[in-house]
Order: sequence, then C-alpha cells, then structure tokens
Amino acid sequence: MGAALPAAPLLVIAGAGSGKTSTLANRVANLVAEGRDPSRILMLTFSRRAAEEMKRRVERILARHFKGSVSARLEWAGTFHAIGARLLREYSHRIGLSADFSILDREDAADLMNLVRHEQGLSAKESRFPTKGTCLAIYSRAVNALRPLQEVLESVFPWCLNWEADLKALFQSYVEAKQRNNALDYDDLLLYVAQAMAVPELAEEVGSRFDHILVDEYQDTNRLQASILLALKPRGDGLTVVGDDAQSIYAFRAAEIRNILDFPKHFIPPAQIVTLSRNYRSTQPILKAANAVIGLAAERFTKNLWSDRESGQKPVLVTVRDEIDEAAYVANRILENREAGLRLKDQAVLFRASSHSGPLELELTRRNIPFVKFGGLKFLDAAHIKDVLAGLTLDIQSTQRCRRVPCPAAATRHRSGACHTDYAGAGARHCTSAPRCGDYAAGGVHAAMACLCRGHLPCGDQQHRLAGRTRERAQMV
Repeated sequence: MGAALPAAPLLVIAGAGSGKTSTLANRVANLVAEGRDPSRILMLTFSRRAAEEMKRRVERILARHFKGSVSARLEWAGTFHAIGARLLREYSHRIGLSADFSILDREDAADLMNLVRHEQGLSAKESRFPTKGTCLAIYSRAVNALRPLQEVLESVFPWCLNWEADLKALFQSYVEAKQRNNALDYDDLLLYVAQAMAVPELAEEVGSRFDHILVDEYQDTNRLQASILLALKPRGDGLTVVGDDAQSIYAFRAAEIRNILDFPKHFIPPAQIVTLSRNYRSTQPILKAANAVIGLAAERFTKNLWSDRESGQKPVLVTVRDEIDEAAYVANRILENREAGLRLKDQAVLFRASSHSGPLELELTRRNIPFVKFGGLKFLDAAHIKDVLAGLTLDIQSTQRCRRVPCPAAATRHRSGACHTDYAGAGARHCTSAPRCGDYAAGGVHAAMACLCRGHLPCGDQQHRLAGRTRERAQMV
C-alpha cells in the first residue's frame, strides 16, 4: 500500500454507557485492517486489565470480520507506567540511567521515605510530623501535577504548610536515596520519560516509532501524562484520545480536567471532536435526570445522552438524616419490592466505593436478608472483624463449656476416683492430671474448651488449631 497521510488529531467524547471501549477497539482493528503495522500502534490505558481486554477485543473483531486473514499483535499496549518503564530501559543509555534499575511499588517507596525521614530526625520532632504515607502522597501529588510544593500544600495538604522547608529537604534526600539504590518509584516512571521527551530530538525519535497513539480515559490523565503525549505528537498526527469530561472524578489523584477540555486547542487546525451520546445501559428517565445535572457545569463539551429504552419509572431523590437511616430505607425498599413479587436476586445496590457498604451490610444481616457483595470483602469477612467475632465466640463457648461440657479425660479419671470437678458451680475446678497436647487434638474444640475451663491452656500448634476452628464457627454467626 502507498504511504498513508498522517491522521489528524481526534477527540472522542464518549458519554457514559456509549460503548467507548468498543469504539476504541474498533478503531484499532480498522487501522490494522487497512494495512497499518500493529507494532507501530501505541495504546495507553489506566490498568493492565484494560490493556489486555483491548487486545482481546481487537483480535476478536479482526477474526470475526476477516476470517483470520488479518492478525494483530499489539506490542505496545499497556498502562502509562508500564510503557514508561519499557521506554526508559530501551533509552537508558541516552539519558544516563542504568538499564537494570529496580521499580519500587508504593509500599517500598513509603518504606524508603520513612527511612530517610528517620535519618533526618523528622520522626523525633516535638510537634507531629506527617507520616510516611502522607509524605509520599505530597511528593507524588507535586510530581504528577507539575506543581510547586508550596502550591500543593496550600491547596491539598494545608495542615502540613508549617513543614514546607523540612519536606523539601526530605524529598531531596529521598531522590538521592533512590539514585544511590538505582531505583525508581511509580512517579519516576512518568517523570523520567517526561524529562527525556523534553529533548526535542529524542521526543521526535520516540514519537516517529508510532503512527498512531490512542489513549483511553483521557479525562483521568494528569499534567505529567499529558505533557508526554504532546511531546511525542506535537502536531497531533495520529493522536486519538477518548474520554468524557462529565466523568472526571479523580482530581484527588492529580487528574487534570483541563487536559480534555483544552485538547482541541493544542493543535492547528484544532482537533476533530466526535461525540458518542447514545447510551446502551440505562433508560431515558434516568438519562434525562443525568443530563439536567451535568448541564449545570460551567464548562463542558455539549452532549445529551439518550436511549431508546423507555421506562415509566422515574428516579427518586431521597434525603435521610444519616447513613444508618439510609441503610434502613434501602432495606425497607428491598423488602417492599420482594413483597411485590420482585425477587431478591433481581435487586441491586450500587456504591461509589466498596468501603461505603458497611452500614447496609449490617442492616441486611440484622434483617436476615441474604446478599452477595461484588468488589471487596463483606464487612463480616474482613480479617479484623472475623478476629473480633472469633474472640467473642471463644469467650461465649468457654463459659458454656465450663457449665455443661465435662472433660473426657476428667470423666475417665472421675470413675477411677482420681478426679472430681464441680461443673455446675463457678468455684474451684481441678483435675489431678492435665491433659497432654495430643488430648486437645483428639478431643477437638470441645475437649479444648473443657480443659480451658479447668485453667489448662493449649500450647503450640493446638492454639492455632483452636483459633482456626473458632474462626470457622464465627463465620456462621
């Protein structure tokens, strides 16, 4: 095929439920079907799962429409951080970086920050100094937002303003510690690439490797990520970004809404804008309410979501006093729907975050309403809650065993006259022969409880076995 003209920059404003992922996958598949080299297509997503799903969709589309005559191996599909790490290793010799650098995850980075924090004596301050996690969050925010430390502290961490000078010194030492250890944290994977792409010759070399760059969820990118894209494709040729300004909710992670709002203005002529407004998930009354809410935004890309799925039901806005009343209201509606013939399995409750479900889980459990939680552990399955329940169950059962369960070893001894125990009273209980560890294993939890009543504690692996069995019983409470 002849050399194709470079594609103009494209912004796809994809409303909620409008098939954004399918649109992106079809665009990639169409490029490959037209003869574009898959190895010269760069696809950037925000999770590894999304990248793998995009690859699978492209392969399915090509297999369905071209019966295996066209194949695609997307060698450059992944998260910003994964692609950044790969580029840094390839170009390490050009930017003075060792190719065998190690990557610190968030926990390792926080530990290193804490080590430097201790070395500088900041943990021994008379006034409370920010913890390692807070220090790392401040550092990460400043890096990803490309903002001065003072501005970040004033806008996001005002309670740490008094420590600005100490934080500057801490971050400098943290950077030096990473360099000594030939290590990069997640933020460095973007920062180093952005700094490398600030060299026009290098940026042009890397950018020329890709005919097309496609970015998913562009409304969630930060300033650092946007600077990398604009350095790779300053004229926007082959650059496609997909997102929805109405779904920008990650400002707390330094996401910059202006990235998507200002995207068309970066190029001459401005980027083409395509709007996807048909919603395939919801009903028209819900979309009408959503359009009314987002219509109040001071600045936005105009779109009105619509659907051919009609419904006689309208959304209801309910105001309650607190989360306890909220859980009670939801539980009442669930039971009302059940009485009206709607099965429990046909009802769902949505949360913004898994941690918000606790009060409702307790209310449903209290009312004996069975449920399945998707995403995260149920409240009663959390490790610390199970430990508390196990301890309470152990205490209750030990009291009951003291009153009702005779010790097997004691019963044998009693018949021979060597042992007597007053199980009914709360007074002295004694056995002339304490059971061995093996007795706990043989008698199980009942024997163990009975022996606990007499003051004999299980030892070693018997304690672990008892705790494990008690936890299992606690799960049924």
